[in-house]
Amino acid sequence: MNIQYALVTGASTGIGHASAVALAEKGFHVFAGVRSGGDAERIRTESGGRIEPLILDVTHAGQIAAALAHVRSVVGKAGLHALVNNAGIGVVGPLEFVPIADFERQLAVNVTGLLAVTQAFIPLLRMASGRLCLISSTNGFLSPPMMGPYCASKFAVEALGDSLRVELAPWNIRVSLVEPGAVKTPIWGKAKADNEAMLARMPAGCMTLYGGMIDTMRGEAEKLAHGAAPVKSVSDCVVHAVTARRPRTRYLCGKGAYPAWIAARWLPDRWRDFLIQKALGTIG
Repeated sequence: MNIQYALVTGASTGIGHASAVALAEKGFHVFAGVRSGGDAERIRTESGGRIEPLILDVTHAGQIAAALAHVRSVVGKAGLHALVNNAGIGVVGPLEFVPIADFERQLAVNVTGLLAVTQAFIPLLRMASGRLCLISSTNGFLSPPMMGPYCASKFAVEALGDSLRVELAPWNIRVSLVEPGAVKTPIWGKAKADNEAMLARMPAGCMTLYGGMIDTMRGEAEKLAHGAAPVKSVSDCVVHAVTARRPRTRYLCGKGAYPAWIAARWLPDRWRDFLIQKALGTIG
């Protein structure tokens, strides 16, 4: 049986790690993009060698080039059957005060880095008539307050996916967007720590103006994290996108995904704004 090859970025933990494991269990030779040697060794050991880690920071051109050279040397003429672009970070806070450097970092990882990796590996996908899977979010079509930077990046991922789906169709490269709602992953704790540190750097006026809204959104985030769906709900969608004869263009998964989709698609903007403001207590 011919071996099929897949590359998953951001595979240290969470959705990326679960997707790498799930694809390996389906018989794929999985390249797992991670950023540290410690994570690489842990994944190699845990998987019993079924998953091959690669040092791959999606914002580092040299690491992308090195990963491409290695993957090309392994896959040969078989090409790459699947690229799962999962690497991402979450920057949140009131847009009036979010440091531009933090906003740029958000886009550098979630958008520019995703495109840089995709550009590098499209020739290998073309050889295999492969699959391109982009991990987006329900925040790629619904943008709550305090989440503008993260949502901007995911709206961009949605746009990239829509364009790539048509651009790559002549070579039978199928493109799918996976749009999770709340999912149990370590990103909740990491994002909370990162953004508490960012808020501490903001001017005092930030909390004076937005403190109540920030506190309410913190509480809502904790509720979401507590009731989040298992990560398998997302990795199952990734496996389907990579292996199905007719993969979907979009996969809604995770807690709250369908209500978010309905709110974004069917509620008039001002109704949706009113409901959000009512929940936040910013209107009477």
